[in-house]
Amino acid sequence: MELSYQEKLTLIKLGELKKAKFKELVEKTGLEQVAVMRAALGLQAKGLAKLHERSEKVVKLTETGREYAKIGLPEWRALKVLREKGKATLDDLREVLSEDELKPIVGLLRREGWASVRKEDGKLVLEVTEKGLKAEERPIDRALKLLAEKGSVPAKEIEKLVPLKELKRRKIGGEETVTERTVEITPAGEELVRKGIELKKEVSVLTPELIKSGKWREVEFRRFDIRAPVRRIYPGKKQPYRAFLDKIRRRLIEMGFIEMTVESLIETQFWNFDALFQPQNHPAREWTDTYQLKYPKSGYLPEKELVERVKTAHERGLAGSRGWGYTWSPERAMLLMPRAHGTALSGRQLAKGVEIPGKYFTIQRVFRPDVLDRTHLIEFNQVDGFVVGEDLTFRHLLGILKRFAVEIAGAKKVKFLPDYYPFTEPSVQMSAYHPELGWVEFGGAGIFREEMTKALGIDAPVIAWGIGIDRLAMFKLGIDDIRYLFSYDLRWLREAKLVW
Repeated sequence: MELSYQEKLTLIKLGELKKAKFKELVEKTGLEQVAVMRAALGLQAKGLAKLHERSEKVVKLTETGREYAKIGLPEWRALKVLREKGKATLDDLREVLSEDELKPIVGLLRREGWASVRKEDGKLVLEVTEKGLKAEERPIDRALKLLAEKGSVPAKEIEKLVPLKELKRRKIGGEETVTERTVEITPAGEELVRKGIELKKEVSVLTPELIKSGKWREVEFRRFDIRAPVRRIYPGKKQPYRAFLDKIRRRLIEMGFIEMTVESLIETQFWNFDALFQPQNHPAREWTDTYQLKYPKSGYLPEKELVERVKTAHERGLAGSRGWGYTWSPERAMLLMPRAHGTALSGRQLAKGVEIPGKYFTIQRVFRPDVLDRTHLIEFNQVDGFVVGEDLTFRHLLGILKRFAVEIAGAKKVKFLPDYYPFTEPSVQMSAYHPELGWVEFGGAGIFREEMTKALGIDAPVIAWGIGIDRLAMFKLGIDDIRYLFSYDLRWLREAKLVW
């Protein structure tokens, strides 16, 4: 029976150990892990050894989890402040919590029953409750302590304390599959070892030196098994979400859409709201729903004729409308803000001039105040677009949206619900079904109101949409947490499926 050098050495060590864990066998032979694995598989194929594998899902502490193990979970740090002071404002809690931790902490303390919340002098005040004073260790605290002590714990053991989804949601622990391998010598292998195995130097390349010196007669040439597993290599590729966005852009261009581009992420309220016929007293324009720039505070308005038409649309109305009936403020329209939606670019393009019929789109980064969770981000991408033409109807819009969701994003189920937007009528909301999250809203659409289009110099109907492309990417990439689109997790980046 012909054996390679690695197989002979591995079999000799197995003869001494009889049965050994894979790591122990690597140490005893002094060979690389890949070489020992090839040898073990080769010996198993020849009936000289048996390779046993046992896989188990384990939970490992993340970087965030390690930090929490040192300084405590945010709720306990906040509770400590409340216990010391009795009551505290958000500014008090900022001394022990980061901004990311501060946002969900109020709701968390209320759910635990550890604090009551009220407003005093316009500020949010938290006051410790009786339950908060007597609060004791919870299952999630025991799970964190266990992970901190052991580093990794079987998933079954952790889920006796707390659901794994909760640890993932709070970024405390991550799930991995660990495989334990054991190699055992067979009676045939033991018999061969007893007879004696000669270890002879083995080479893989016939060099000129070996030929000239005649030493080729003294060595054995290694045979290669092309079926044996090798170390996995991860080739370079685009970040999965970046590849998805590029595919969307390419597909829309192939469908005849013209891309709208802009260099700045900062927009005036005129283009973000006023040009879209959104009144200046609309609640979406307040700090709770949009960000605003502190410096510089204001920008510039476009040409006077356009501004006058927009002002007229707001104050008295256009195309038979009565408008919003208030005194329009140019100073308010000049305020600067990070773009809240890509529809601002649609307004810019319509005012600049379009082909009729014509199709336009943009993929833009937008910003909105929100609570970060598995379906919400404060900075995300949006695909906005519109089609302008003389004979367009609402049915054309629904058809485009459904095709986009099903054919491009891979959603299996889509449904439409009536909605309201200040700049479209009729308006519709689109949702798609995610196997983990259920029905997820990811887009709004409608026909631009004539008060908007006529003010921008367009007389033909315009159907338009704004789609949260990040949520559609969740469908295509098979993930259930939107934050993973911007993850630094190398394992996910390497193993995420390619988008075609």
